[in-house]
Amino acid sequence: MSEMPSEQIEKESPEITKKSEKSSLGLDRFITFAAVIVLFTFFSITARNFFTMRSILSLALQTSTITLMGIGVTFAIITGGIDLSIGSVVAFSGTMAVIAARAGIPIWLSMLIGLLVGVFTGLLNGLMITKLKLPPFIATLGTMMVTRGVALTITNANAWPAPQGFGKLGNGTLFGLGPQFPGIPYPVLIMIAAALIFGFILQKTRLGRYTYAIGSNQEAARLSGIKVDQVKIINYVFCGLLAALVGIILASRMATSQPNSAAGYEMNAIASAVIGGTSLMGGAGTVGGTVIGSFIIGILTVGLTMSGANYFMQQIVIGLVVIGAVTVDQLRGRK
Repeated sequence: MSEMPSEQIEKESPEITKKSEKSSLGLDRFITFAAVIVLFTFFSITARNFFTMRSILSLALQTSTITLMGIGVTFAIITGGIDLSIGSVVAFSGTMAVIAARAGIPIWLSMLIGLLVGVFTGLLNGLMITKLKLPPFIATLGTMMVTRGVALTITNANAWPAPQGFGKLGNGTLFGLGPQFPGIPYPVLIMIAAALIFGFILQKTRLGRYTYAIGSNQEAARLSGIKVDQVKIINYVFCGLLAALVGIILASRMATSQPNSAAGYEMNAIASAVIGGTSLMGGAGTVGGTVIGSFIIGILTVGLTMSGANYFMQQIVIGLVVIGAVTVDQLRGRK
């Protein structure tokens, strides 16, 4: 048998690797989506009133916030980083939006101010990581404590009521058809729009390709001409922006500032990304996978609650699911 020329091997190897990666990614998506179907079916049978239109809409509403945060942190994790500050940014941005509205600023503008607070926080994280060379864990941990502390200090740890009309975004619905179908909540529509937009950015734009390249091999990406620092900063800005959006939604739903809100949300957001196939080693992950991962967490939370399981049991189950997802990721990485 004649040997294959080395030039042909080198030419065909990238194509083989690419096909293998696509096959693995497709299998991961199928498994996570199948998990959603299995969990939904299981709780529809075991939990009373789980499979109703009102419960499904409630599930989507509760999951929307974790999904939005998970989409943002997916960008950071793919580059090989992490963002622990997003839960505190949720509280800080929502609080600042309510304070601005209470000061007489139009509601739409006060919400924009809240979004800008999140953008600034994400920018600060990105600059500390790229320019000061701080580890992402340390930089975002510090930001987490600072932003939470500022929110608590400004409000004296109290919930301040928002002006009338501020709650429309968080509590409004669209396409309502009566008591049996009250309509799709605005936060769910925002979640769908964000998933489509950021999914497109990650999969179809140069920024998305650069994000994957940095996570796969940062030094090789730098040598190939990619502006690594700039891409990382943009991705952390995405984290801050989406966390701020969640903060505004939560403040709108409660019609008050919530300086103590979203404690621990960052863990659920990171968990949703990891369960959805985002590798903590960087270089792999999708927005679609994160959406599926967040719904796995949402179904577990709502289903266990309706089945009578307490909060502590929910944390145990979700923790085990995260450990399983990370274990699979590690085994796949070694292979």
